[in-house]
Amino acid sequence: MRVAHLSLTNFRNYTRLEADLPAGPLILVGNNAQGKTSLLEAIYYLATASSPHAATDRQLIHWLALRNDPRPFLKIVAEVHTAREIRRVDIRVEVEDVGAAREQRLKKTVLINGLKRRAGDLHGAVNVVLFLPQDMALVEGSPGDRRRYLDSTLCQVDPVYALALGEYGKILSQRNALLKQMQERNGNGDGVELEFWDQELCRHGATLIAARARALEEIGRFAASVHRELTEGAEHLRLAYQPAFDPLADDTPQIGLGLDVPVTRSGVTPESIAQSLREKLEATRRQEIERGMTLTGPHRDDVRFLASGIDLGIYGSRGQGRTAVLSLKLAELAWMTDKAGEPPILLLDEVLAELDPQRRRDLLKRLGGVEQSVMATTDLNLFEPEFVEAVEKWRVVSGTITKDEAA
Repeated sequence: MRVAHLSLTNFRNYTRLEADLPAGPLILVGNNAQGKTSLLEAIYYLATASSPHAATDRQLIHWLALRNDPRPFLKIVAEVHTAREIRRVDIRVEVEDVGAAREQRLKKTVLINGLKRRAGDLHGAVNVVLFLPQDMALVEGSPGDRRRYLDSTLCQVDPVYALALGEYGKILSQRNALLKQMQERNGNGDGVELEFWDQELCRHGATLIAARARALEEIGRFAASVHRELTEGAEHLRLAYQPAFDPLADDTPQIGLGLDVPVTRSGVTPESIAQSLREKLEATRRQEIERGMTLTGPHRDDVRFLASGIDLGIYGSRGQGRTAVLSLKLAELAWMTDKAGEPPILLLDEVLAELDPQRRRDLLKRLGGVEQSVMATTDLNLFEPEFVEAVEKWRVVSGTITKDEAA
């Protein structure tokens, strides 16, 4: 899979861009704040309809459009080549006035081959693996960081998961609001309505838990293989899924012997998970009303990185964390290829500066199996000279791109 042509209008640094992207590796060279990351961000947005950097889509609209246009907008259009077809993906985000008070809101429009779709229908239209410098903190960051990574990865290849994730977020918000009302009324409230939200929360939450368990086992197998190679067999990496609600907790009591025993949850059905989760909510209802919030569910899940049984987020070195994240990203690349039947587009944003020379070589030598990779850097010296000579290079200056054979 690759983006053959990319068109940007009022996106970040670019008032207008029309670019034919080559197959194979492409290096974007330039100083900071010139537009390298914005181009990667635009390709990522085509896959997810979200930004890894911006808090809101409004921040993606070029500042001149926000200041001067009566209805500021951004537009991303791409011609995407896959093994089976050529497709066109259009995404437009515009600011519009609504109501008598003319309050502003954002309207997002997604078209695939000219047909209007929901943002959640983008799955598979463009598949990407994004590698950022801040990804190195995945090991030691917050559970929310790891959940967001897992969600963005799964949503690209699993439309059922993407739909369940959106519904779960809405239901969780409604249920929390009701619990808050019941808390303020000292436990009094509409128990029938809470029963309804319990049922919906369990149905969609079970879908998320089952899919996460399955995906982490599959990605984990790829990651373990890559990690053994990167560490020359010195460490064994395991991705340990830690669901806030564990469907096996009551069925597999274990004595605490201090052993790192892998537990498989991929065989548990969503129906079984939903029933167990429903029972858990009923058992903890009083605590939830007292707290005014939902205490159990996939919105509190976590993933831990274990190297030879050691939790890298607590005891690992910075170097071990970098190697674990590199293994994860390369595993994601292999897993997504396996799921989609062709390699995704690989996006690398200033990643080589975070890696030692050997890890840089390990990463770059794996690009041969990817149909398209786009790499942003301020320093070409981070790449092997032979690699630089063999690939196409673009210089990016103030939102303008030129081919730079002498970069």
